[in-house]
Amino acid sequence: MKNYRYLDLITALFVVVLVVSNIASTKVVLFGPFTFDGGTLLFPLAYIFGDVLTEVYGYKRSRRVIWTGFFLLLLSTLTFGLVNALPAPSDEFSQKSAEAFATILGLVPRIVLASLVAYWVGEFANSYILARLKVATHGRWLALRTIGSTLVGQGLDTAIFLLVAFYGIWDNSLLWTVFVSNYIFKVGIEVLFTPMTYAVVGYLKRAEQEDYYDRHTNFNPFTFR
Repeated sequence: MKNYRYLDLITALFVVVLVVSNIASTKVVLFGPFTFDGGTLLFPLAYIFGDVLTEVYGYKRSRRVIWTGFFLLLLSTLTFGLVNALPAPSDEFSQKSAEAFATILGLVPRIVLASLVAYWVGEFANSYILARLKVATHGRWLALRTIGSTLVGQGLDTAIFLLVAFYGIWDNSLLWTVFVSNYIFKVGIEVLFTPMTYAVVGYLKRAEQEDYYDRHTNFNPFTFR
């Protein structure tokens, strides 16, 4: 297998963005006209990294990174859950710390499930569409491919997360408001960062001497072949 100079670095950055976004999503914030969970400030970068991975290295290697992110996100969630379940010492400081930890990181199973499923579906949809569009367009119109794949991937991610996590808990009008705010903001970040995506993709293709086309790729998300 070909060795790449930057693939490990991009994988690490992707996973860090993913885990930090998941932690930050425990707070709902107001940002100008938008209402969304705090993770939305950083999470769009995960899709930009996903675009770069698929565009340069291909769907197969992107698939491995997506699964790596999935399992490390699951590991962090299980660790938080275990720490939250273990008793704290009886002194006042430890008890207050435990309460604060439970409030922020004591995630309920429904939200954990929503986050994992939404991430998995959205990232694979994004990678699949971008890879297919690259072949169909013969590698032209990168902006069309990155934005087009994000429109679908982020739409699925946002809708699945909100429905699984909060349907029946939040009022439908609030669900819709948060969905629209999340979706517009996430896609807007993709559009805003398009010049940077072009620069990073161009640099990596030259540095790695790679520009992969998924013409004969097995797109099954459950295989690594």
